[in-house]
Amino acid sequence: MSYVTGSAAPVSGTALYDPDVLADLVARVGERLGTAVADAVGRCMADTLARTITPHPDGTAFVITGDIPAMWLRDSTTQLAPFLHLVARDERLADTIAAVSRRQQASILRDPYANAFNDGPTGAGHRDRTGRPGADGPEAEQSPWVWERKYEIDSLAYPLQLAHDLWRATGRTDHLADLGRVGRTVVDLWRTEQRHQEASSYTFERTDCPPTDTLVRGGRGPEVSYTGMTWAGFRPSDDACTYGYNVPGNALAATALGQLAELATEVLHDADLAARANDLRGEIERGIREHGVVTGPDGAPVYAYEVDGRGGVLLADDANTPSLLALPLTGWCRADDPLYTATRDLVLSPANPYYYSGSAASGIGSPHTPEGHVWPIALAIQGLTTTDPAERRALLDLILATDDGTGAVHESFHVDDPGTWTREWFSWANAMFCELALETAGLRTHRRPAPEPAS
Repeated sequence: MSYVTGSAAPVSGTALYDPDVLADLVARVGERLGTAVADAVGRCMADTLARTITPHPDGTAFVITGDIPAMWLRDSTTQLAPFLHLVARDERLADTIAAVSRRQQASILRDPYANAFNDGPTGAGHRDRTGRPGADGPEAEQSPWVWERKYEIDSLAYPLQLAHDLWRATGRTDHLADLGRVGRTVVDLWRTEQRHQEASSYTFERTDCPPTDTLVRGGRGPEVSYTGMTWAGFRPSDDACTYGYNVPGNALAATALGQLAELATEVLHDADLAARANDLRGEIERGIREHGVVTGPDGAPVYAYEVDGRGGVLLADDANTPSLLALPLTGWCRADDPLYTATRDLVLSPANPYYYSGSAASGIGSPHTPEGHVWPIALAIQGLTTTDPAERRALLDLILATDDGTGAVHESFHVDDPGTWTREWFSWANAMFCELALETAGLRTHRRPAPEPAS
C-alpha cells in the first residue's frame, strides 16, 4: 500500500513547529482573554514543544510526560491536543505529531498491554510480575522497552484517536503505514478481554506498594461476568479498578473503534478490519447501555464509573481521562444529553467520593493523589464540557489563580491551600489548561462530534 500525502521525513533539531503560527495563536488569545491568559498559554505550549518531545532519525518522536522520563500512550496524546488546532497551517507541527503517532503505534505492537514506554530498550521503570500472552508459561521477562505494564483501555484508544485526528485535520496518511496491524492488534486484545476470566493470560502483581498499585486474586484482577464491554485492570489514573469494566474507558474505546473503522474504509481500503471494528464497537455500546447505566442516588439513571456484570457498581469519577465528566469531549455524547447531564450533576457533588470542596476550589480529585486534592485537569474538563460560558471562564481563572506562583499547572493542589500541590512538571495538565483557554477564546477549531451509533 502506498501513501502519497504528507511527509514521512524525520523531524530533527528545533524544527518541530513554525514559531510564527504559535505566536499568532497566542496573540489572538491575548486579544480575547487578556495578557495573563495569553502568557500562560504561550508558556505551556512552548514548554511542551521544547522539553517533552525527542525526535528520532527513524521518523518517530518520543514524548515524556513531564517530570517522569517515560512516554505514556494516554499522556502523549492529550499533551498534543492544543496543537491539533494548528496543524492545518503548520506542516512542521503536523510532521511532529505524525512522528509521535508512529511511535505510539510501534509501542502498541511491542506490547499492547503496556501503558508507558522507555525511549529505547533501557530497562528503566517498574519491573513487575506480569503475564505475557503467547509466552511459554504464565510469565516472561518484561520488555526492556516497557516502563510500566499496567493494562488500561485508554492506552490503546487514545493512539487510535490521535491517528484519526491528524488525518481528519490535515488529510495526510503517511503516519498510517502500520495502522492495519495496530488496528487488528487492538481489536483482538479488546475481544480477548471481553472474556477476561476465560480467555486472558494477562496478570499483574507489584510488591511493597499500596493496594491500588497491584491486582487482586494473584494478579488476575476483580472477577467479572460477560457484559459485552472489555475488561481493564487499571484506570486512566494508573490505579487498579475496583470492578473490571471501566465505563468511560469503554466509551472511549467505542468512539476509537468508530474512527478506526473510518480509517480502515477511507484510507486502508480494508473492509474486513472496518467490519471487525464496527462489530466490536456495537457490542461495547450495548454493554454500556445494558450494564453501565444504573440508578443514581436520586432515582434518575446515570452512568456508573465501574461495574462488574455481577451487580457490583461504583458511582464515582476520577480526574484522569477518559472520565465520565469528559464523555462529550471524547466523542461519546453531546454535552446537553440528559443522561450525561444527570451523571455530571452526580460526579460534581459529594456523591462522588473523589469530589472535594474547600475555601480555594471545588472539583474532582483522585485516589492517585492525597485526599482533598483537586486536579486542574478535571477543572479544565469541567470547563470544556459545560454549556455555560460564565462557568467556563471562571474555571479558567481558577486554574490561573492556583498555580502557587510557579507559572505551571500542577497535577493536583489542596482545595484549602493551593500552595500544597503534587508534581512540579506535568505536561498533560498544561495542555488541558491551553485547551480550556482556546475554547474560552473561541479558537478550538478541531472538535470531535458525537458519533452515530454503530447499532
